[in-house]
Amino acid sequence: MASYHLSVKTIKRSAGRTATAAGAYRAGERIECQREGRVHDYTRKQGIEETFIVAPETAPAWAQDRSKLWNEAEASETRRNSVTAREWELALPSEISAEDRSQITRQFAEELVSRYGVAVDVAIHAPHREGDQRNHHAHVLTSTRKLEAEGFTAKTRVLDSAKTGGVEIEQMRGVWAELQNRALERVGEVERVDHRSLEKQREAAQERGDTLSAEELDRDPELKLGPAANSMERREKAAAEREGREYKPVTERGAVVHAARQARAAFREMRERVEIAREIYGVERDAGQGRVSAGLAALRAATSKGRVTDDVRERLARITDRGQDRGGQSDEEQAKGRNYARDRLKEIMDKDAGRDGQAAVHKLDGHNDPELGEEAGREERKPSVNERLKDVLNKPREKLEIEDERDQEKDQEAENEREIDREIDRDPGLSH
Repeated sequence: MASYHLSVKTIKRSAGRTATAAGAYRAGERIECQREGRVHDYTRKQGIEETFIVAPETAPAWAQDRSKLWNEAEASETRRNSVTAREWELALPSEISAEDRSQITRQFAEELVSRYGVAVDVAIHAPHREGDQRNHHAHVLTSTRKLEAEGFTAKTRVLDSAKTGGVEIEQMRGVWAELQNRALERVGEVERVDHRSLEKQREAAQERGDTLSAEELDRDPELKLGPAANSMERREKAAAEREGREYKPVTERGAVVHAARQARAAFREMRERVEIAREIYGVERDAGQGRVSAGLAALRAATSKGRVTDDVRERLARITDRGQDRGGQSDEEQAKGRNYARDRLKEIMDKDAGRDGQAAVHKLDGHNDPELGEEAGREERKPSVNERLKDVLNKPREKLEIEDERDQEKDQEAENEREIDREIDRDPGLSH
């Protein structure tokens, strides 16, 4: 599943860091820092897939020389606590090709150049050989001053100011999300990334009535493991895989992260089932099927993916009740279809969980007495779900459609009678 990450850090002299060392490390090159007289040699560093520099059109030729670029950036700063560079760390989608990852990273770098007039040094890194092999990422190092024909000039205060810095970075986060989503769409991926906070995403889901997504987003952000815990968890995962056993976290942070990921996986499974049910129901209705037949087809498709937990069954049944009917029905017809689908879904899922099917049927129909089974006459109880289901499957489609229309007429008559009763209750001249 595609995930979003963009973080911005500063290269500060007060923290003992230099732009020359940062540039050399990320690009895997050898750079001599003229200001300090030190040599930063990272030519043995592995996992670097691509490096390139993007600079303004009017920039001097030396801007394409990484060593010259960052030595000039250091020379342009005179304060002992200066910020000499800024790093944008980007997570790249594993679902797209290396060429596409390079393309969207370059586009992001070009946007930085266009927006702030800075020099941008890009290094795209492959996943660590012992880590998650989906962890493609890029380090985008930018100058903190504009680069013009005469060299580095004014500071980019818009990114330094407390009033404007956060706004600017949030807008660039949106740019990066858009670039990724376009790339995912081009390769036919359904998943999308979102740069907004979990709280804002949850509010948006609630506004559009997407209860399932809102519940999924009602969580804390995932903890950052840190180098030590991450290393321990990687070793445990590798050992579990070698020994053919289930992976169990060995650190507290690892346990929290693992539980959060499992919960998200369960929600994704649930969403997939709901979308399958809605899609099949809409297709069947568009093809002329009745509500009953379309509902059964949808439920069979949704439950064919495999077994699910009790919690998933309950949530899925609740959300399916809110599903949309795309067959052009009235609100009343849609409500009936959703209730029918909910009842069928509960029955099928209860059976899928290994429960007693007949007991589940009686419970759904409002019976608490398990002895009231097949032997009891229909006059002693209303028909069970099983019996109604058999009746549906054994009737010709034409008869089923006719009965659907009769049911709708009866329901409309009942609703008219209720409306008359309400009018009587509202009119004091007609009340008793």
